Amino acid sequence: MDVGGNPLLPDSILYEIFLYLDHVDVLSATLVCQQWHAVARDEFLWKELFYRYYRISREVPRHPAAVSWYDEFQRLYDTIPCVEVQTLKEHSDQVLHLSFSHSGYLFATCSKDCTVKIWNNELDISLLHSSNMRPYNWSYTQFSQFNSDDSLLLVSGVFVGPHNSSSGEIAVISMENFLLLSRVRNKPYDVFGCWLNETNLISGNLHRIGHITSCSVLWLNNAFQGIESENVNVVKRLFKIQNLNASTIRTVMVADCSRYDSPDLLLDYGEQLAAASTSPCQVFDLGSDSEEEEAKPKQNLTSELAAQESPEDGSVMAGGGLQQFLDDIMEGRVRPLMTEKELETKVAELLARNRTKPPELNLVPTDGHSKKKYLIFTTGCLTYSPHQIGIKQILPHQMTTAGPVLGEERRSDEFFDSLDHVIDIHGHIIGMGLSPDHRYLYVNSRAWPQDCIISDPMQPPPIAEEIDLHVFDLKTMKEVKRALRAHRAYTPNDECFFIFLDVSRDFVASGAEDRHGYIWDRHYNICLAKLQHNDVVNSVAFSPMEQELLLTASDDATIKVWRSPRSVRIQQARKPRPRKLLFSWLLNQKS
Repeated sequence: MDVGGNPLLPDSILYEIFLYLDHVDVLSATLVCQQWHAVARDEFLWKELFYRYYRISREVPRHPAAVSWYDEFQRLYDTIPCVEVQTLKEHSDQVLHLSFSHSGYLFATCSKDCTVKIWNNELDISLLHSSNMRPYNWSYTQFSQFNSDDSLLLVSGVFVGPHNSSSGEIAVISMENFLLLSRVRNKPYDVFGCWLNETNLISGNLHRIGHITSCSVLWLNNAFQGIESENVNVVKRLFKIQNLNASTIRTVMVADCSRYDSPDLLLDYGEQLAAASTSPCQVFDLGSDSEEEEAKPKQNLTSELAAQESPEDGSVMAGGGLQQFLDDIMEGRVRPLMTEKELETKVAELLARNRTKPPELNLVPTDGHSKKKYLIFTTGCLTYSPHQIGIKQILPHQMTTAGPVLGEERRSDEFFDSLDHVIDIHGHIIGMGLSPDHRYLYVNSRAWPQDCIISDPMQPPPIAEEIDLHVFDLKTMKEVKRALRAHRAYTPNDECFFIFLDVSRDFVASGAEDRHGYIWDRHYNICLAKLQHNDVVNSVAFSPMEQELLLTASDDATIKVWRSPRSVRIQQARKPRPRKLLFSWLLNQKS
């Protein structure tokens, strides 16, 4: 773009440029700048330029916080953290995860070198502390999260136990003196773990029931287990969930519902929110082609079986249903013949049918439930690769370890907890992240073939190289906008991998296996920047106090610091000019 068309050149700079041209005098330069000023503030011109340059549909309105199209064009150019200003090389192996403190003053990094490092987020970022977890038989650190007041740091890693069997473990580190306060077993390790509140964290455990059937138990743990009184509960069972077809609960996170009615940014453009809030939906499938199927509410697999096979009066209990099913098998009435895995899944469903606590039907927060929280995690029902998002309410009385232990408040016939809501992604989920207001859930996934049929849960379908970044409104439980695309991944479907993403007020960023990080605008759904590394980018993190600062972590063992062009100019302007330049100017004047 030439000088006369650059939207980012202020009038003073243009005046200097024209003045230094030999054939332009002061008067001509002034007239040109006046003409430029009139053009530069032409809203129709900038609106046309905006839609054409960014290739955005004209149905998309201007950002609700934008004052003008000129300012909006400048925002998308000048405030994207795409200028590399620093590279941190203190890790000796792949860097897997980044997390900022809520204040933005600190951030933590996890790595295959089995350390968690804590950094000062200053103009020039510096290392504050490093903890080596190898003395605790960890293989590597993989995830970290600060609690709400930044006094504690949760660190999740892979723990090498007896007979070299790997499971997870969570450590809690004090930010006051960097002492290790407690350690909690976490299985499988890709549950990661998360904070529920200032002093309680969530971990997982897995119990095998059959060859492809298991039970995931989610625990609430007090962070100060080592110093609490023996008479005070430090652990409490939250939920016990049945897993079918080799699936497990993974990647837990907590969403706070208190800010749903005052989000930082609405993504529906006006009508979608009202339409979605009037049509309840328990499960929807992103792989469906039929609008009727998408509009029709579905239930989870166990509920469907119960509705299809149980009498309407509910007189037949689980045992009777199971006996009838076994009689049908013996007498050859079940066609086609089931495999051993299909038989195990069917028996497990029938056994759990009447031993599962019914789901909460109303997930929309009300004024009386402003403190309600959701537990969000990946799961599945068809194969072991995570392809569904499970959502479970956490009620106020469940947010403390005080009270009955090990689920004693539960009735004896309610052995499992059902999920309150399930989102079927129709693909392999490789990352999730919440918007700062917890209103929207962003999900990285690699799609399955459209009409694929899974006949063996141990052989998931092939997955696409393209990563789809889906967006879900947690107030309406609906997908909003089309999926974001640009980034790619290449790891096959039978290997475990995770690409962390992060969301700021206006932007969403993600890593990728194509050696780049990516930034999109949340409102316009457009890719704004590619951030280069020398290997896979595993994690990204915006500063919670300054979205024009972004960190990226890579398998190349580095952490890169990215700032916006605007913030770079501001920092450079604050730096004192070298005195030798002034001295040279004085010498030239004397000569």
